[in-house]
Amino acid sequence: MLEPHEVQRALVITAHPDDVDFGAAGSVANMADAGIEVTYCLVTDGDAGGFDQTIARPQMALTRREEQTRAAKEVGVENLVFLGFRDGRVEYNLELRCALSRVIREVRPQRVLVQSPELNLARIYASHPDHLATGQASIAAVYPDARNPFAYPELLDEGLEPWTVPEIWVMGLGTAPGADMHVEDITQNLDRKIRALLCHETQHQDPSGIEQRVRSWSAATAIQYGLAEGRCAEAFRVVDTR
Repeated sequence: MLEPHEVQRALVITAHPDDVDFGAAGSVANMADAGIEVTYCLVTDGDAGGFDQTIARPQMALTRREEQTRAAKEVGVENLVFLGFRDGRVEYNLELRCALSRVIREVRPQRVLVQSPELNLARIYASHPDHLATGQASIAAVYPDARNPFAYPELLDEGLEPWTVPEIWVMGLGTAPGADMHVEDITQNLDRKIRALLCHETQHQDPSGIEQRVRSWSAATAIQYGLAEGRCAEAFRVVDTR
């Protein structure tokens, strides 16, 4: 894993608004506090989300962009890229890989956080088809696409030179501790993670229960990975791509 001083920029790629806040907002806050410039890339606007059927879908898309922008500010993120793919219809294909390669070449990060591309029937909500397709395309964009000068020559025409990302952090795996797993202590920023999640007002039928669930999940992760009682954590599989 890269040392903190080796990371100046990080990119987080997720399918929907609020995905990053469930999976990595505490770690993002830690990175921002350490002086790392974090950019969010949202593949969709989440227009198929929410519970209120009276809200027109174009309005929902705008609302969810606004919610994610507010949530990002809670954890120190000002840079957001919205790709505008259709919610619920994300496919692992060359169009998405090219779009993500473009963002990687623009941002030029040392670390990219992605969703897991692995179907996990024990964690079905994390295995939303959009998440899986986004995770797979994100990893392909890191390797081999963004670093390959012969992939997507139109990006060179746009003035975007190849970029090699040294490492990927994969969220949402629920994997047992191992040599390639990283546990991030988010205790000091857990409240900011919760505030970020509560910004997604259209997505919560019971917002009063969010805080307790997040505290419980984070505490369980900390214990699973050997942190002291009373700590909170997020865990990632680290892939060295150098």
